[in-house]
Amino acid sequence: MSAHPHLADVVAALHFDLAEWMSSNAPPKVFDRFANALHDTFSAVTTVGQVVDRDTLLAGVWSAKNSQPGLEIEVTDFEELAHSGKIVTVRFVAENSMAGLRTRRLVTAILFVADHGYLWRSVHETAVPAAE
Repeated sequence: MSAHPHLADVVAALHFDLAEWMSSNAPPKVFDRFANALHDTFSAVTTVGQVVDRDTLLAGVWSAKNSQPGLEIEVTDFEELAHSGKIVTVRFVAENSMAGLRTRRLVTAILFVADHGYLWRSVHETAVPAAE
C-alpha cells in the first residue's frame, strides 16, 4: 500500500493543468497552480537529454498558452517507487494526444511532501516508442 494514496491524483492534476493551459485560453490561475507545484530548485531532464531549470520551464509553459488546441495528457501506470521522510519517488507514463497523434513518455519524478501538499523537485522523461 502506498504511503501517499492521493499522490496519483496529484500527478494527474498537474498534467491536467498543463494540458488546459497549453490547449485553451485558460485563466492565469491555471498557470499559477502549475508554477506553485514546482519546488524553487526544480529541474527536469527532457526526452532529448537537456536539463531545464524551473525558470526556463515556466517561461516555456507561459509562452505555450493556447498553442496546442485539443491537447490532452493522460497519466497511467502510476507507481510509488520509494519514500523516505518527506521525499517520494514515483514513475508513470504521460501520454499526450492531439489531432489523432499520440506521444508517450516514461517519467520518473521526485516530490517533496510539503505542508500544503507536494512540491515537484525533479522530473526525468524518457520517450516511449510508438507501438507498431
